[in-house]
Amino acid sequence: MALTERALIERYFRECGARRSDVPLGVGDDASLIDVPPGMQLVAALDTLVSGVHFLPHSPASSVGHRALAVNLSDIAAMGAQPAWALLGLTLPGVDETWLEAFTSGLGALARKHNVALVGGDTTSGPLCITVQVLGYAPKPPAMLRSGGLPGDVLFVTGTPGDAAAGLALEKGELSGLTEDAAAWLRGRFLYPTPRIELGIKLREYASACIDVSDGLLGDAGKLAEASRCGVVIDFEHVPVSSHLVSAVGDARARELALTGGDDYELCFAVRPEKVDRLTRELPPGQWNYRRIGVLRSEPGSVVLRGGTVMDVSHSGFDHFAR
Repeated sequence: MALTERALIERYFRECGARRSDVPLGVGDDASLIDVPPGMQLVAALDTLVSGVHFLPHSPASSVGHRALAVNLSDIAAMGAQPAWALLGLTLPGVDETWLEAFTSGLGALARKHNVALVGGDTTSGPLCITVQVLGYAPKPPAMLRSGGLPGDVLFVTGTPGDAAAGLALEKGELSGLTEDAAAWLRGRFLYPTPRIELGIKLREYASACIDVSDGLLGDAGKLAEASRCGVVIDFEHVPVSSHLVSAVGDARARELALTGGDDYELCFAVRPEKVDRLTRELPPGQWNYRRIGVLRSEPGSVVLRGGTVMDVSHSGFDHFAR
C-alpha cells in the first residue's frame, strides 16, 4: 500500500535533522514554534532545486538532499550567521521509498552536522522539485553584507572553484579520460558541496563584505563589487585550482573554469588592507582553505589580469532567465 502524505512525513521527516531545545514545536502541526536567542536577528535564505535544472535526473538521491540544504547553508555562511532551523517543500512525482530514504539520509546527515533542525514544510505531488529555507541568527548589526567593501579592500576566495563545474561535466558525460581519484574528487565537489559555515562565522571579525559563490567566481565577485559601489581586479594566476582539475583540463582551462563555472558554494570575501595581516595570522589560509585573488577598486567593472595584461573573460554569473 502506498504511503499517505501523513505517513510519509512521519516516516521520513519528523526525525530528519538535529534536535534543538529552541524548537518547542516542530514537524507535525500547522506551523512551527522557534525561540530566537536574545539580542540576535533572524537570517533567512531560500533556494529551489528543480530536476533537470539544478541536478540531473539520475543524480543520487542522497546528493539531492545534501545539495538542497548545502546551497542554503552557503548563503547563511556568507552572512556570517549561525544556521539553526530549516523548512522543506518537496514536490514528488510519486512515493519512491528507496529514493526518499536516500534523500533524507543526505539532507539529515548535513543538517545534524551543522545542528540544523527540520521544523516543518510541505509535500505535494508533481514534477520533482525541492525547496529548502534555512533560518539562522547573527548579532546586530549585521556583520557581513555584499555592500560593505571599499576600494583597496583585498579579495579572497575559499576552496578551489571550478571543481564542481568539471564534476557536472563528468556527470553529463562531457569529460573523460581522468584518473579514478580525479574523477571521484570532481564528482564529489559537485554532488556534495561543503558549506563554509565555521569560517563564515569567524569572518565576522575581519571581512568588510562577503558573497556566496554559486554562479561563478568572476560573476559573483562582480556582484559583491557592484553592491559595494566598486569594481574588482582579479589576478588570473592567483585563482586557486585543485590538482585534480588541472590534471583533467590543464592549468589555463582550470583557472577559466574556476572563474566562470558554477555550483561551487564557496565564499568570496573582502578585507580591509589593515586587517589582512591579522586575518592570515589568526586564521591561517592553509588551515582555513582560502586564498587572496585580487582587490576592489574605485573604477566600476570586473577585470582579470594575467601577467599584467587584461584578459578577455566575460561572465556575469548564471542567470535562469538570461537568453
